[in-house]
Amino acid sequence: MAGHSKWANIKRQKARVDAVKGKTFAKMSRAIIVAARTGGADPNANFQLRTAIDKAKASGIPNDNIDRAIAKGSGTFGADDNSLEEIRYEGYGPGGVAILIEALTDNRNRTAADLRAAFGKNGGNLGETGCVGWMFDQKGVVAVKGKTKLQGKREIF
Repeated sequence: MAGHSKWANIKRQKARVDAVKGKTFAKMSRAIIVAARTGGADPNANFQLRTAIDKAKASGIPNDNIDRAIAKGSGTFGADDNSLEEIRYEGYGPGGVAILIEALTDNRNRTAADLRAAFGKNGGNLGETGCVGWMFDQKGVVAVKGKTKLQGKREIF
């Protein structure tokens, strides 16, 4: 009588939908937190925050979650232990190719160690601040989604 349990099927489908929703909520909340931290908590004065809020509302995130993320980013939400920050890493890839990485992290040391390992395993090296930054002008954004071989359980967004 395998496969006859309707509740088991509903439970699996709900778990799948909830996992996707959770990833979306977390990603949008992080964007709101960083925007509020860098430009202030007023969406009318902070264009990056206004854009992040619009994207969050389009994704169906409740207003309570958006308000909580703004409070975390502006530092008015109790103890803020998981502060996210944007960091720029620079280095050289295989063949001396200059690479500039802008990362969102809650732990600078872990991120630096992971990037150093990734560069080392692929024939490059992590450089000092300013070693390749002078070569770049921002023209666009490349976002990498999904799991990589080097990251294992963590994801790169």
